[in-house]
Amino acid sequence: MTVDRAVAALGLGLAAALGAAVVAEAVGHQPEPLVIPITIHYSHFEPAEIRVPAGRPITFVITNTDPIDHEWIVGDAALHERHRTGTEPYHNARPTEVSIDAGRTIRTTITFPAPRGDLTYVCHLPGHEAYGMTGVLVVTSD
Repeated sequence: MTVDRAVAALGLGLAAALGAAVVAEAVGHQPEPLVIPITIHYSHFEPAEIRVPAGRPITFVITNTDPIDHEWIVGDAALHERHRTGTEPYHNARPTEVSIDAGRTIRTTITFPAPRGDLTYVCHLPGHEAYGMTGVLVVTSD
């Protein structure tokens, strides 16, 4: 291949790559999820406070080291009030409401919209919230 052809091929490849990047951006290509580990130990969440940026996918990797089952439900006060009197024994239909069996790890990915005040995450199994199984999730604008 001559130098002219090599330069032309390189230029076409670069133009195609830039074009693909513009198209991906135009169709709303999401960045890779930010991974945040949460450990459940002695019926407490570690960390007990998490800050996440609005609009970015967040993958929570939740590991339950306890010999008993737990759940991780994140939301506002109204959502938690509904769960305190709810009857759902197991959660897996919504990424913001998951059950974690004893000794297991689960992954759930959530993109939080613009900040709207602090959210909390709670285990609503009988007695767990009263024992202190809660945390705060702050959605930031940066």
